[in-house]
Amino acid sequence: MQQRPNRPIYLDNQATTPCDPRVLQAMLPWFTEYYGNPHSAEHVMGRQAEVAVEAARTEVAALIGAEPREIVFTSGATESNNIAIKGAARHALRLGDARRRIVTVATEHKCVLESVADLAEEGFEPVVLPVRPDGTLDPDTLRAALAVPTLLVSVMGVNNEIGVIQDLAELSAIAKQAGALFHTDAAQAAGKIPLDVQAMGIDLMSISGHKIYGPKGVGALFVRRRPRVRLAPLFSGGGQERGLRSGTLPAPLVVGLGEACRIARADMADDAARIAGLRDRMLERLRAALPGLAINGSSGQRIPGNLNLTFPAAAAAALLRAAPDLCVSTGSACSSAEIEPSYVLRALGLSDGAAARTLRIGIGRFTSPADIDAAAALLIEAHAASAHLPIEA
Repeated sequence: MQQRPNRPIYLDNQATTPCDPRVLQAMLPWFTEYYGNPHSAEHVMGRQAEVAVEAARTEVAALIGAEPREIVFTSGATESNNIAIKGAARHALRLGDARRRIVTVATEHKCVLESVADLAEEGFEPVVLPVRPDGTLDPDTLRAALAVPTLLVSVMGVNNEIGVIQDLAELSAIAKQAGALFHTDAAQAAGKIPLDVQAMGIDLMSISGHKIYGPKGVGALFVRRRPRVRLAPLFSGGGQERGLRSGTLPAPLVVGLGEACRIARADMADDAARIAGLRDRMLERLRAALPGLAINGSSGQRIPGNLNLTFPAAAAAALLRAAPDLCVSTGSACSSAEIEPSYVLRALGLSDGAAARTLRIGIGRFTSPADIDAAAALLIEAHAASAHLPIEA
């Protein structure tokens, strides 16, 4: 086995990615030497920051096939999703649009599901569609939902838990045919799979910096200009970002997001090929040692770095306790002292017991073959040590 540094093995890249050193280097001068407010265009330091922000906007746009002026900077995908969904609904309501239906999917990120649910209090009709056992949305299910006039459809590009890729182009075309806007949470898709908002017919797209080896606390929302998509802002202020997202932009973070997008566009294909090889390497080792290991979600329609695995006989929580140097995540969200089975896995049809035996493994740009070999060995050992323990359902 190849030697690796004596440090925790990080395989939770769907939760967050480490900041690429190239991104950090790009950001540092904007914390120290070039600290002007990008909205202070009256003096040279403000203009320097403004130029840097606009250069970053161009890089974000290039990653997804957009125009720079269609990019609105935010604090991350959660804020972008809220602006897109609530903003579209509230603007339509103010214009007297009679449509009240908002359609989304059972496996969406909580911030999308909660945003849609919140709109019920404002007179809208939330519709949450089921997925097939492989995690994909059946186009016919969407068509049926759109038989009622619909304002907005929101479908995640890549699922954060099972890594499944939805066919955004097909789903968007169905929404367009019904006259609905189409939004996608692309936090897990941007920089990992090719995206082209024009070719895919997407109206609104959310991006997060820390999912693509950029800094935490910054993201973006694509808002189509032609035909123009109009949104009501979530809060009031100085009218920055085309009036959609007031507040002083964090120039260092925006520069970091731009650099992360530049790197992703340049390295996406190479990263994907290398990461897919590491994923297959880990899966081969685990399957050889653990008969009955199951993969959740489509095997063909998934990003290279994701493995969502149900182990044959050991609880996920017990595996994590037995392998404290391994950074992976369970398919469960903790609430007080109880473990609630993942709603994503339930949507795929998994039992509570199977969900409790499930781990999400996220392989990334800085994962090494030695990391994979060591992690596989740790999981195999942990399973042997934990298989006799009761499963927490």
